Amino acid sequence: MTLARRASLSLPWLLPSVAGASPRIRVGSKNFTEQLVVGELYAQTLEAQGMTVERRLNLGGTAIAQSALLSGEIDLYPEYTGTGLGVVLREPLEGDPAGILARVQAGYAERFDLRWIAPSGIDNGNALLVTPATARRLDLATLSDLAREAPKLTLAAGNEFADRADGLPGLRRVYGMQFRRFRQFSALGLRYAALAHGQADVVNAYATDWQIAVGGYTSLVDDRRLWPPYQLCAVIRGAALRDAPGLEAPLAAVSRRLDNAVMQRLNREVDQDGDEPRDVARRFLAARNPG
Repeated sequence: MTLARRASLSLPWLLPSVAGASPRIRVGSKNFTEQLVVGELYAQTLEAQGMTVERRLNLGGTAIAQSALLSGEIDLYPEYTGTGLGVVLREPLEGDPAGILARVQAGYAERFDLRWIAPSGIDNGNALLVTPATARRLDLATLSDLAREAPKLTLAAGNEFADRADGLPGLRRVYGMQFRRFRQFSALGLRYAALAHGQADVVNAYATDWQIAVGGYTSLVDDRRLWPPYQLCAVIRGAALRDAPGLEAPLAAVSRRLDNAVMQRLNREVDQDGDEPRDVARRFLAARNPG
């Protein structure tokens, strides 16, 4: 894997270093590129504030990351509001971005003593993609159109998609969608490869995937509004936030710089260009004041 050039980290744009003894913060992430990059952004930002950071990135899926948070193996990790609402809290996937954020904040605080902070401009919602050729051949523009053709098609998706309320169960409930075949790929890149090479007709994707723009894929409109917003935030143990109240402001400063277009670029630098997540994060943070 090609290593990115190393840029010096100079972050005077963040808040002054946290006063007092340096706390040890354990930063986690799930096991895909975006999570690794954002986990590094969190870790490097907190280190720049004088905190001692232990990285526990690439943990696995949502259940593993949530369990690590509850057991105290990690203190924080990036999570998505729609995932928190549907997968962890198991509440109906309904509402606007502000409403869903408020619901996960209240639910996590009451049930787990966890805090959702530093909302970003990233809304990494679900999407189902087809190639332009498939869209033309089958006259597909919406998920309702896809439901009509799904019994003849193969869907490629991640391991959690089969059981999540916003995955296959939601597609069946809202659209009556039944696919001829369902293929699971833990790695996102393998799903896109399956679509590109005709091993799948439809792929489950996310709004910040760099492949959407590069590959020119057709994203089908969720015309019955199955999927809620998936705003990226930091989820932190209440105890960690009480012990180190200076955590929130530096993370919020990072989140203010993140949106879907930025995240697509950072994901591409890792997946397509071969750069390490830590180097992509370092360059991004240093670019604010390259001086």
